[in-house]
Amino acid sequence: MSWTTKKIVDQLTNVVEPSRIKIDTNDLQFYGNDWSNIGEPNPSAIVFPTSVKEVQAIVNLANKLNFPLVPSGGRTGLSGGALAKDKELVVSFDRMNKILDFNKSDALVTCQPGVVTGVLKDFAKLKGLFYPVDFASVGSSQVGGNAATNAGGVNVLRYGMTRDWIGGIKVVTGTGELLDLNRGLKKNATGFDFRHLFIGSEGTLGLIVELTVELTRPPKHLNVMLMGLKNIEHTTQALALFKEKLDLTAFEFFSDTAMRKVLEGKSLRNPFDHIYPFYVLVEFESYTEVQVNVASELFEMFIDSGYAAEGVLSQNLRQAGELWEFREGITESIASYKPFKSDISCRVSQTPAFLSSLEKTLSGFDPKIETVLFGHLGDGNIHINLLKPIHMDSEEFREVCKIISKSIFNLVKSFGGSISAEHGIGLTKKPYLNYSRDEAELNYMRGVKRLFDPKNIMNPGKLIDL
Repeated sequence: MSWTTKKIVDQLTNVVEPSRIKIDTNDLQFYGNDWSNIGEPNPSAIVFPTSVKEVQAIVNLANKLNFPLVPSGGRTGLSGGALAKDKELVVSFDRMNKILDFNKSDALVTCQPGVVTGVLKDFAKLKGLFYPVDFASVGSSQVGGNAATNAGGVNVLRYGMTRDWIGGIKVVTGTGELLDLNRGLKKNATGFDFRHLFIGSEGTLGLIVELTVELTRPPKHLNVMLMGLKNIEHTTQALALFKEKLDLTAFEFFSDTAMRKVLEGKSLRNPFDHIYPFYVLVEFESYTEVQVNVASELFEMFIDSGYAAEGVLSQNLRQAGELWEFREGITESIASYKPFKSDISCRVSQTPAFLSSLEKTLSGFDPKIETVLFGHLGDGNIHINLLKPIHMDSEEFREVCKIISKSIFNLVKSFGGSISAEHGIGLTKKPYLNYSRDEAELNYMRGVKRLFDPKNIMNPGKLIDL
């Protein structure tokens, strides 16, 4: 190690105000970690830039002294992508949290990376528009981090991932160069679109310092239906029919174990007479009574045909919110079990076959380890949560889950799926990246990393090794 904390801090005081450099133990622990909690944070210091020029100066200093940087947003990631464990300098974007510009004609908002996702959503609402990227951590995640991980969420079926809403992006590369990419253009056929290299790169190529985000019109008159199903095959049949007839904004699913946990954890009343093997939650937009009538007809058809055993259709916004709670309350309800999480994806049409194979795969392991399944079925994203038995040691549970994960990822590979649908790779899934990417792709990824970050100072050790 050619640097020391004292040397870094001394040099940083020439770049930013000393009050924006933190070396207190509590700050190091807080800003050096993320929600994955897979290791002990051990950064050298935390620095809080307030401008693009300061970010460039920090990167240039890192190149000069050859010390590594870890970007820090809302630290809500689950893959260890924001964990600083090897005396890195953490670059926190908490102070770069301003909305810089808004153009209603273009429906574009320009903001700094530290803007909290929920704040951006509220800003869009004030302007009569809508930012559709939505997930559980919108109240604390930051827009820069969303872009760095290409965050997804519950609205991907209708609106796509974060990538689909980034009209322009400014980044400081690993060499300290500032790139202004695409500049909010709708059409730009001028060769490589480097914007998309940095979206989803997890801070390994450079630091995102500004984003131009597209907004859209808000959905109107959202309705929700919840149905209990006996057979997993009926989920994709329902999806195909509902997509054909209605403008869906979400199509979610969860398992019987998930329902039991959320009923218990949230003290909710079961809306049905029984617990069913699977549930689907459908949200759709109704412009007129026509869409409501179509939805009612589909709903009755699914009940009458036996595809759904029971169901309920919201009659107002309050009831819609209550039905969403059965899906959105799952994560909170299982938190006390310290779940080992995986998020995978496969083609939507393959979901029933994948889930059937997954059930067989998991049946070969300790039956005391419960599995909670839920996810965004409309885009093929399944969240697999393994719950720690009360009397099992945490370390033993973690080791067993690693073995189970290999079996799950082998299954994903056989389906041509992805080992990470929306949580990224970071540290936790880096050993398994070859399950989704072949060696040729990995070599090109290493080449891109070397091009933009030749000294390997940008979040080293994450996503891919050189």
